Amino acid sequence: MLIERINAETLHRNPAYSQAIAVSNRAKLVFVGGQNAVDGDGQIVGKDIATQTAQTLDNVVTALRAAGATLDDVIKLTITIVQGHSLQEAFTASEHVRAMMGQPPTVHVVFVAGLAHPDFLIEVEAIAAIDEGREI
Repeated sequence: MLIERINAETLHRNPAYSQAIAVSNRAKLVFVGGQNAVDGDGQIVGKDIATQTAQTLDNVVTALRAAGATLDDVIKLTITIVQGHSLQEAFTASEHVRAMMGQPPTVHVVFVAGLAHPDFLIEVEAIAAIDEGREI
């Protein structure tokens, strides 16, 4: 399988994300549904964006692993944040996860009025592509 990260010469380059990604050959796609800052018992972890971001991304990593994927396989992240909360604080809290990524995925960030639970501050979805022939 080939994952090609594309950053056109005429587009702004940012080390946190790729402008486009092309996937070819025997790819198995993994779609991780929106994860929030809940622990294994369903309890919300943290009341601030940094703590919730860390838990949310840990949940994304757990879901990826359950599907046989790693952070290196992620080709797209969708990050939804409740208005009024700092994207910069969320990115700072995600450094432990970004450090595990070899190459950055594409990223889409959106601010919303609210999420499924009034105490949720962030939700993250992921799309990963893994080699069908790779052992899990």
